[in-house]
Amino acid sequence: MHILLVIVEFAVVLGIMVLVHEFGHFAVAKLCGVRVETFSIGFGPRIFGVRYGDTDYRLSLLPLGGYVKMSGDAPGYEPEEGSWNTDEFNAHPRWQRILIALAGPASNFILSFFLLTLVAHYHYETEQFLNNAAVVDYVPQNSLAAQANISSGDTIEQFNAIAHPTWKQVLTESALNQNRTLKLTVDHNGQPISTSLNIAVEKGTEFGLPTMQTIGLIPREQTGPIGVTEVQAGSPAERSGLKNGDQIERIDTLSPHSVPTLLAYLKDRNGAPAVLQVQRNGQPVTLLAQPEKMESPGQPTQYRLGFQYLRPPVDILRLPLGEAVKQSLKDNAEDSTLILRVLKGMFTRHVAVSSLSGPVGIAQQIDMAAQLGTWTLLQLMSTISLNLGIFNLLPLPILDGGMIVFLLIESLIRRDVNVQIKERIYQLAFVCFILFFVFVMFNDITKMHLGH
Repeated sequence: MHILLVIVEFAVVLGIMVLVHEFGHFAVAKLCGVRVETFSIGFGPRIFGVRYGDTDYRLSLLPLGGYVKMSGDAPGYEPEEGSWNTDEFNAHPRWQRILIALAGPASNFILSFFLLTLVAHYHYETEQFLNNAAVVDYVPQNSLAAQANISSGDTIEQFNAIAHPTWKQVLTESALNQNRTLKLTVDHNGQPISTSLNIAVEKGTEFGLPTMQTIGLIPREQTGPIGVTEVQAGSPAERSGLKNGDQIERIDTLSPHSVPTLLAYLKDRNGAPAVLQVQRNGQPVTLLAQPEKMESPGQPTQYRLGFQYLRPPVDILRLPLGEAVKQSLKDNAEDSTLILRVLKGMFTRHVAVSSLSGPVGIAQQIDMAAQLGTWTLLQLMSTISLNLGIFNLLPLPILDGGMIVFLLIESLIRRDVNVQIKERIYQLAFVCFILFFVFVMFNDITKMHLGH
């Protein structure tokens, strides 16, 4: 049943993205007087729809995108002499065709701006530790961070030329510098220590990205103990006597300030029995727990105790509309810059192509965001919309950006590119696109298999 829910969530979110994108093309085409023959959500055979005027509004079988079919919109089409006032796409001036091509990505940018404005106005939530100083809570044994002589309690003072970074900045720089060695400086008990850290990516890591767990830099997510909200029946936690409302202050000699720290410690101890020091109703209680390898939805099988925990502290802002608009513009600018840096990183091999998420990976992210709440889902939808807009502006044939490049070239040379050359380029691009899609799908499925 859960997989069915994931499919429905994915279909709804992607459907909204595609609808907005294609509506942009559709609206500007109609404004320019171009006859639209088909407005389709999905590709392939028509499932159902309605014809209104000249346009067939349809839902098609394959829901991985959509298209607007305009009259005369074909690489080999050449309008007859003196036919510039017809309702066919290629018969219109190039500047109008450029506007039509730009309208799809522009609509995605507008949607992203609207969604983030909505979030900022009603519920702008961020985990506090992401914007705080990068204090290391735990360094797993034999990890890359341990090899770099980083210790629990260290504060990162310099990370790849960023002074006094937040955890958000550390995470971003790590994602953009995969399989590279970065310089950093940490404050260890008041003494600065300069070192180098290899940002290696293990196979099977979440979405193919480096995580602080795989590198060995586990953030201090809160200053206090771990709060227990629910103990799973039949779990090691229940057998140890752990109860709802307990606060885990120590495990053996370690004071964990995040669940990732607790899990990493259990892994380092290879599931050995552990002594828990907890606070219960203001009174100290000592418990003996025997961790077991357990599954968790969306997570690999590993040593666990088996309890739900209180989320780390979050900051929730509800900004006035004017401030929300400014915040949305700021966040969209930062996200756009990050996306462009990721694309650049792929070409310079600083970001692994395996980190790309296809339909399966995106569906997983949508499901996780939906579980965290409406506002988290809206933030993810904004990111997807922004990615879709930027991706479609890439100067690749069959994408909007490729069409714009062709039109700009033709405007400069003041004549059309040879029809046969254009057709061959589009055919080659289509084959490459299919191969790329197959690669991304295979990559998604491989990450799912390795992650479990």
